[in-house]
Amino acid sequence: MPGQSCCSNHASPSRTTHTAVVGLQWGDEGKGKIVDVLTARHDVIVRYNGGANAGHTVVAEGQKYALHLIPSGILYPDKTCVIGNGTVVDPEKVLEEMEKLRSRGIRVDGRNLLISDRAHVVMPWHKDQDAALEEYLSGVTAGQRGSLAIGTTRRGIGPAYSDKVRRSTAIRMRDLLDPAYLRERMHVICRLRTAELEALGVAVAPLDPDAMAARYTEIGQRLAPHVTDTVYFLHDSIAAGRSLLFEGANAALLDIDHGTYPYVTSSNCSALGIPAGTGVPGGNVGRVLGIMKAYSTRVGGGPFPTELLDDTGNRIRERGREYGTTTGRPRRCGWLDLVAVRYSSMLCGATGIACTLFDVLAGFDELKICVAYRRPDGSMTDRFVPDARGLEGYEPVYETLPGWPETALPASDRAALPGNAQAYLARIEQHLGIPIEMVGIGPDRSQTLVRQPAACC
Repeated sequence: MPGQSCCSNHASPSRTTHTAVVGLQWGDEGKGKIVDVLTARHDVIVRYNGGANAGHTVVAEGQKYALHLIPSGILYPDKTCVIGNGTVVDPEKVLEEMEKLRSRGIRVDGRNLLISDRAHVVMPWHKDQDAALEEYLSGVTAGQRGSLAIGTTRRGIGPAYSDKVRRSTAIRMRDLLDPAYLRERMHVICRLRTAELEALGVAVAPLDPDAMAARYTEIGQRLAPHVTDTVYFLHDSIAAGRSLLFEGANAALLDIDHGTYPYVTSSNCSALGIPAGTGVPGGNVGRVLGIMKAYSTRVGGGPFPTELLDDTGNRIRERGREYGTTTGRPRRCGWLDLVAVRYSSMLCGATGIACTLFDVLAGFDELKICVAYRRPDGSMTDRFVPDARGLEGYEPVYETLPGWPETALPASDRAALPGNAQAYLARIEQHLGIPIEMVGIGPDRSQTLVRQPAACC
């Protein structure tokens, strides 16, 4: 059947039927589009980390969809989408996304969108805490303390994960389905949160626990058809021969343990986050497709060795429409950093690469790629330093490659690309030692050159 996994009839599916899509840079690599392309060959699409601070933009048949929590596979009516336990869920944002999709004729119900009952909830006070802490650390609210701000999206993601670790002040999706338990917790948490926000200099009226409990009980009732034990669902799906596609938010260089700490997100957004974020052991994933732009971007603070603070950087930003899906913030832009990508490919166990926004580079006379760093002492290294302070003072060592004319790229075959464009891709493959399986030459799902599709996935 069209859209059905080619392996869906296997009684005992092999690990190669399951695929992970993970960003290899600092996010915004175009993972949503690649997930959308791969969804046709999978049955269940699983989001395993992050929250509404991340955004995926998908263009399908000329229609643009901006998704923040719901997996990109929702655009296929015969697929099941899962928001796993490793995410932090803003339930109001989920409801908003659901209604927007339905208004455009996209099916969203309790059969094709499931939310883990163990996923933690982003509450209004988390957003207040996030904003207040960023202001405090940036020295805005009470004199100059030195900027220690991370540059978060202020969507409450970090504070929600902090509560997850604190445990006693956390709320999970399953709690929204138990009004008495929720009200009891609200009476403790609201008092504590009011005091904390006041200590951060936020002028807030005391949080009303009964009003908050009533509000989120109603939200819980609306989401109840979607909330379930997704760990058992995923394992039952594997046993039934259904193929899984794991969709990561953010990217490996923002991983809480392995990224440019502390300028990272609050979850394990590399492929290493899949087991903890879904309950599916990593050995089940046979294909890891790493997504990288043909250049580099990042948002917020933190080191960025190849950043271009000039007309070239601005040109890339405008051609690539490098503004955040969630916040609209302009992204920092620079040349492709293969030192960083090789590190993240190693970390994630990437078996293939999807190179996105390749068309953005058309028209440059020459292009640069970073293949090593020069340390502050003048020595050279080809190893990435996953620490913001450790990476300070590192300068990129570039190779220069010839560009190609600004012409429409063929939407059929990589071999039909201009010779210099093919050489650029070949140099990346040579440096990484990993094949480039897909090349994005435009925003629509049809504008994807597939060179090396896996036999089954």
